[in-house]
Amino acid sequence: MLRFRILAVCHKIGYGKGLVPKERQGIVGMSAAQVTDSTFKQEVLESELPVLVDFWAPWCGPCRMVAPVVDEIAEQYDGQVKVVKVNTDDNPSVASQYGIRSIPTLMIFKGGQRVDMVVGAVPKTTLANTLEKYI
Repeated sequence: MLRFRILAVCHKIGYGKGLVPKERQGIVGMSAAQVTDSTFKQEVLESELPVLVDFWAPWCGPCRMVAPVVDEIAEQYDGQVKVVKVNTDDNPSVASQYGIRSIPTLMIFKGGQRVDMVVGAVPKTTLANTLEKYI
C-alpha cells in the first residue's frame, strides 16, 4: 500500500513521466555526465580512460544515496577515470544489453570491455578500492 501511495504521488507531480527536469530531482550531480543508448558506445566503449558507469533511475532511493559518492569519485579521479550515468528508464537498451536487474549498478569498463561491477549503494572506500585496480 505504501509503495502504491509513493508511486501515485510521484506520478501526480510528474516523476517518471519526464515532466520534472532531472536537475530538479536532486539525483544527477554536476560531475558525472549523462549517457544515452545512442551515446554509450562513443562515451564508454571507445573511451581512452577507464569508465565508471552508474546505472540508476529517478525513483530509486538507493540511487539517490549513492549519487553523491559517485560525484565525489568523479572529482577525486578526474583525468584518471571517466564517470557517467545511465538512466535505465530512459535508456533500456544499454541496461538490457548488460543485464541490469538491480539498481544502482556501477560497472567499470576498460578498453571497451566490462571489467568489474558493484551492485547496490556502497561506501566510497569500496568503490574507490574497486576502481584502483583498473587505473
